[in-house]
Amino acid sequence: MLDLQSPTLPVLDLVRGWLDQSGLRPGGRLPPERELCDTLGVSRGVLRKALTVLEAEGVVHRKVGRGTFLGDAYAVAGASSENLVFLADRTSPHEAMVARLVLEPELTAMAAVHATPRQLARLRELTLEMRSATSWPSYEELDFAFHTEIAEAAGNTLLSELHWLVNKVRVSVVWSRLDVPEGGPPPDYHSFAEHEAIVAALERRDVAGAKNAMRTHLKSVRATFLPED
Repeated sequence: MLDLQSPTLPVLDLVRGWLDQSGLRPGGRLPPERELCDTLGVSRGVLRKALTVLEAEGVVHRKVGRGTFLGDAYAVAGASSENLVFLADRTSPHEAMVARLVLEPELTAMAAVHATPRQLARLRELTLEMRSATSWPSYEELDFAFHTEIAEAAGNTLLSELHWLVNKVRVSVVWSRLDVPEGGPPPDYHSFAEHEAIVAALERRDVAGAKNAMRTHLKSVRATFLPED
């Protein structure tokens, strides 16, 4: 099997080459992971890491329960695929987490004031869906949606777009480099309770509580994924 961690990232080259020859149009669905693994001759875990990088670049996007699709559905003005790759190449996992700690607690405090009932309901739904995730890629996609929903609930378009960029770079430089086991998070995974604490504070319209709950969560994530920090 090919090693995604090698300097030339051969699996990414394989997937990109397959996409170039696939004839898929934007919005087209990629084959199931097992089929694509057989076609490319790589393991499922390594393929998922490659797809995570490609999603961060905007080349593909994944929908829980539906599959992986070609396109740039998440792209926003000023955050092209080329810019994402450039930033990811220059950003360390530590820098990505520091950026989150600077930005996300403030956005969460704003969301405590501006979040709509629909947004709060969606956040509550996402906490339940994350507990039911059967794979790490599925969990990561739900986690991305959770944090994006909070950023949008803050009610500031510019800050929301900035968060989108930070979050996409974070996925590329942190999640894509992790060697996660098969299956999803364990039932006692720390982020479950931390996400629920964030939502509870938002529902109470507790500005300070929401901000502190997000900060606590991000510090916990940093300690888990970057224990040397």
